[in-house]
Amino acid sequence: MGFSEEQARRLLGLQPQLSPERQEAAAAQLLLLGLSTEAALDLLERSPALLRLPTERLRARADELRRLGLAGGQLQRAVSRCPQLFTVPRRRMAAAVRLLREQCLFTAEQLREVLGTSPAVLLQEPRLLHHHFQYAYFRMGVQQKEMVKARLFQMPFTELRNRHSFLERRGLYQTPYKGQSQTSNPILKSVLQLPEKEFLESLACATPEEYEVFKKMLAREEEGEEEEEDSDALYTVETDVLDSERIKTAWK
Repeated sequence: MGFSEEQARRLLGLQPQLSPERQEAAAAQLLLLGLSTEAALDLLERSPALLRLPTERLRARADELRRLGLAGGQLQRAVSRCPQLFTVPRRRMAAAVRLLREQCLFTAEQLREVLGTSPAVLLQEPRLLHHHFQYAYFRMGVQQKEMVKARLFQMPFTELRNRHSFLERRGLYQTPYKGQSQTSNPILKSVLQLPEKEFLESLACATPEEYEVFKKMLAREEEGEEEEEDSDALYTVETDVLDSERIKTAWK
């Protein structure tokens, strides 16, 4: 299989209660994805539970990911970054894909890019994933193409909201009207991908101390809002349908 003696010892030591044949079979499935022996071993060391999965389960999940458009290097990078793709329930993956295609209206090509750069979206609860998208679309006025380019889903929602709200309250980001973009606003890529120090210096024109105080204040505001209303009411089926129709209308 190409493992060195030292790598073989590491592999056999991961789950010593399992038979060597079971360990080799799991490793073989990862090698078939195109991973190097070291990359496959590193993946198993981070997620030894993969060794206990039936070989058929590993093979079937790899085929499912390929059908979603992940292949070659994209597939290798996705499973290396997110080994939970092999263990997450199939219905959770299917629900995330259905939401991104049918309610968020990402094209097949855009979906492929999202999954390739942010494979963890397949692990998320659809309700939270939808809220992440809706915030960027309605509150920030960002279209799907820009979301993909900026790798929206790589940034946790809390940090996205913190950065956007900070800019907004400092008068540096204008709230769009009915999902329409504001050309004077910073591009999403700069909001998301700049390190925090550069974000504060070049976009927010603020100090780290000011940002820390703001984040604490914003967290307290949200805690107060949650006490006043049931947060689940924000995600009713009726609201989701209405928002999806608004997105479809704007997209057309």
